Amino acid sequence: MAVDTPLLDGIGQPADLRDLTTDQLRQVADELRAETIDAVSVTGGHLGAGLGVVELTVALHHVFDTPADRLIWDVGHQAYPHKILTGRRDRIRTLRQGGGLSGFTKRSESPYDPFGAAHSSTSISAGLGMAVARDLAGRDNNVVCVIGDGAMSAGMAYEAMNNAGSKDSRLIVILNDNDMSIAPPVGAMSAYLSRLISSRTYRSLRTLMRDLSDKFPRPFKNAARRAEEYARGMVTGGTLFEELGFFYIGPIDGHNLDHLLPVLRNVKRAKEGPILIHCVTQKGKGYTHAEKASDKYHGVSKFDVVTGTQVKAKANAPSYTRVFADNLIKAAEADDKVVAVTAAMPSGTGLNLFAERFPDRCFDVGIAEQHAVTFSAGLATEGYRPFAAIYSTFLQRAYDQIVHDVAIQKLPVRFAIDRAGLVGADGQTHAGAFDIAYLGCLPGMVLMAAGDEAELCHMVATAAAYDEGPLAFRYPRGEGVGVDMPERGELLDIGRGRIVREGTKVALLSYGGRLQTCLDAAEELAARGLSTTVADARFAKPLDEDLVRRLVLNHEVLITVEEGSIGGFGSFVLHSLARQGLLDRGVTIRPMTLPDRFQDHDKPALQYESAGLDSEHVVAEVLATLGVADPAEMPVRA
Repeated sequence: MAVDTPLLDGIGQPADLRDLTTDQLRQVADELRAETIDAVSVTGGHLGAGLGVVELTVALHHVFDTPADRLIWDVGHQAYPHKILTGRRDRIRTLRQGGGLSGFTKRSESPYDPFGAAHSSTSISAGLGMAVARDLAGRDNNVVCVIGDGAMSAGMAYEAMNNAGSKDSRLIVILNDNDMSIAPPVGAMSAYLSRLISSRTYRSLRTLMRDLSDKFPRPFKNAARRAEEYARGMVTGGTLFEELGFFYIGPIDGHNLDHLLPVLRNVKRAKEGPILIHCVTQKGKGYTHAEKASDKYHGVSKFDVVTGTQVKAKANAPSYTRVFADNLIKAAEADDKVVAVTAAMPSGTGLNLFAERFPDRCFDVGIAEQHAVTFSAGLATEGYRPFAAIYSTFLQRAYDQIVHDVAIQKLPVRFAIDRAGLVGADGQTHAGAFDIAYLGCLPGMVLMAAGDEAELCHMVATAAAYDEGPLAFRYPRGEGVGVDMPERGELLDIGRGRIVREGTKVALLSYGGRLQTCLDAAEELAARGLSTTVADARFAKPLDEDLVRRLVLNHEVLITVEEGSIGGFGSFVLHSLARQGLLDRGVTIRPMTLPDRFQDHDKPALQYESAGLDSEHVVAEVLATLGVADPAEMPVRA
């Protein structure tokens, strides 16, 4: 096959790579990189991480017998090249689109995705489980985990490595380090040493010397072991991983197939214990615009391949994230005790703006949500006012710390919960569906949700002033609804909602980002002759029981609306009414929540339509409750 003949078109599955020469694999890598860039320019998504592992992806699928050999990509946003090589190239331009490919690895999508991952630092734990299961079943396949240096900042990765290091199960971990570089001479020497150290001869000799040392008295044995560890640590930097029980190889150049292939072949033949390969890559590699960008094009919207210019939708209102950041800065200007904490998401939470203004009062602790919460608790014990800005879906990872380290001690940690509700292209793994339920059951926890961007201003100010215990406020992804913004947030009365629109027959009680949906529904209901009240609960806990009582006593129908799971705000309302003996007052009450399923990725508007939480479904729920809906004309919520 001629070198200049396109090769990627002939790769339908990884097995098609296994008879190619190294030169042909280089060509495949070049074509794969171009294909990845072109596909993401059409769909948007995570680009820089995938570009950094193109050669590694090609090498892994060339050397290992996937899917029989398990290949686990930690987080998964670097897996687009992997998807292209594993039979999904024809669908790669449906990435993150409704009905299309997931932006992450997904077990139901392909047998080449043995583990679904969209939250970081899970790969080594899952891989060890697969390796132990393999051993129990008497099989001989390989298990390979690819984890980034960022994901290695999470404690879970070290918990897994500590466990793996105490076992004899064969496991291969590749540390994809894109935060360092290797000068060419050092890289060549490192590659040579890595090939030598990973070879069967070296490993056999090492085993022999270990066995021989066991015959000597303990002082001699310990001295021999320490000598080898220190020697290898000075050459390769692997002492930490060796201490955890891993056989360390590297660092090697992750873009050089001449370095990658022999090492991968060597470790594939290894038969004992866990091995870690330290692989250095460059995020955004091969696309100039990504290499020059500060974020290496980690996450992009659709873009022009030639110019690198991203297509940004024109904003009609500021994003909730920006409103939060601006108002937190205002709070910090007024109070030098206000500090901010994020778990590796400074730009996603808006705290990059806070850090520019107050660099000494903003703390990015890495992908370590558990630590972020307890670190915030420690700050609170010393009189500071910490705001822990963490996505709803990521805050789940720190639940015990919220309970044990914050709530039980009644510490005033303020949880700014971004990405509440459905989040569009990131799909089910990133939806903020559960925080109302999982925080609302905690004694002493104050829960707020912003109905619009102006309300968010007030909630930031209220949170900054509240010192009686833990408090959380949630807000959606994306831009606000376009209301007039206050110059500065006002302090809200804790546990008090508000009436936004007065009516007499129907009451819509909104908690959070569906407020505008309720107002739109009220307009439609009014056009049908149904006078409708719209109330903004503001608080789920403490619940405004006076407001709820008034709505029940003065209306025929009460509908609660929230962008959260079953067991959240609507459940709190029903519980309160039951305790007050108000469920038998003739009013019909219906809670509207996210459906009891994990929803796939799509445009947010279509997700809410599918969830039955758009204005048409609110209207349909009211009409059905009143017994006047015509199912043929009005869709009924599934």
